[in-house]
Amino acid sequence: MKRTRYSDEQIIGILAEHEAGANCADLCRKHGMSEGTFYNWKAKYGGMTVSEAKRLKALEEENAKLKKLLAEQMLDLAAMRELVFKKVVTPVVKREAVAHLKARFGLSERRACQIAGADRKTIRYRSQRAPDTELRGRLRELANERRRFGYRRLFVLLRREGEPSGINRIYRLYREEGLTVRKRRARRKAIGTRAPILVEARANARWSLDFVHDQFVCGRRFRVLNIVDDVTRECLAAIPDTSISGRRVARELAALIERRGKPGMIVSDNGTELTSNAILKWCAENRIEWHYIAPGKPMQNGFVESFNGRMRDEFLNETLFRNLAHARDLIAAWVTDYNTERPHSALGYQTPAGFALHLTTAIARPAARDESSARRAIAQPAPIGVNNHRAPVVAG
Repeated sequence: MKRTRYSDEQIIGILAEHEAGANCADLCRKHGMSEGTFYNWKAKYGGMTVSEAKRLKALEEENAKLKKLLAEQMLDLAAMRELVFKKVVTPVVKREAVAHLKARFGLSERRACQIAGADRKTIRYRSQRAPDTELRGRLRELANERRRFGYRRLFVLLRREGEPSGINRIYRLYREEGLTVRKRRARRKAIGTRAPILVEARANARWSLDFVHDQFVCGRRFRVLNIVDDVTRECLAAIPDTSISGRRVARELAALIERRGKPGMIVSDNGTELTSNAILKWCAENRIEWHYIAPGKPMQNGFVESFNGRMRDEFLNETLFRNLAHARDLIAAWVTDYNTERPHSALGYQTPAGFALHLTTAIARPAARDESSARRAIAQPAPIGVNNHRAPVVAG
């Protein structure tokens, strides 16, 4: 027999008939239900009126709604705890957050978007951008060749090859490919006011000297004498050897002057090789002004110190040297690449050799002779907001 559904009023009416003296079996046969159902009704609705039954049903429905709201609220709180330590700002991060909530808690897309604060159109959007496979591959190749180059220098190298993409696109691909270069040490910040150093804007106006150290694979140490032109940023010489005396420094400088010309000034620190009698005698014979920086102030010789840092970061830390001959070959090749291929940020991402040629051409033009040959500030002046009343640092 088909089971029928009874309202509360009908159930209470049947129970009232039983209380009036009707037999249970007769009521079950009359209304088409089992005795078990009858006794369940009696346990639930026994002694109740119709109004009391309606009130009980309303309370049960309200209780069910409150339980559902409480469960949803607790689920929302649990989902929000998953995102409390994440910055859900960019569209990509919002898509990832919505996908995580849907997979972790089984939420609907609408509800996950409400918790993450995302628009459903943003979540459903699928990029139509081209994959840029060739450009990505070339960018990875250049990054593998120049492991310590950032995206700006890689952008300059790509532009040389004819790539028309802008720097923002290159930066996006650079980040997506995971090519970001990790800084090996914190940058030292200058304290006090920077004083501009006036140097004539021409080649050979001033040279800087300093030593940098490294070792062979066998553990034996060697040193490299670096000579840099402060205006053109060219590496004029990088002489590696296991021992370099003051006489050797004077001999290398004499050979360099024969090839390039006489400098207006030479700047160095107070190392024993550079303050020896051989150097003092050589300066007097060749009438060259030699300036020694203040002891313990390497920032006064900043141009060659910066070059040493680039050499250490991009070359020495990335290379193993078998012996002195091997070191000489590799260092000579790197210096040539530094002067002719590597973009230099201080020169507007020109190469030092290209900037020197441009500077020589500009000086040679009569119209630009007065302006180009004037003295210019090699170091940048103090930025806006710096207190200029503080005692300036003695410049080199």
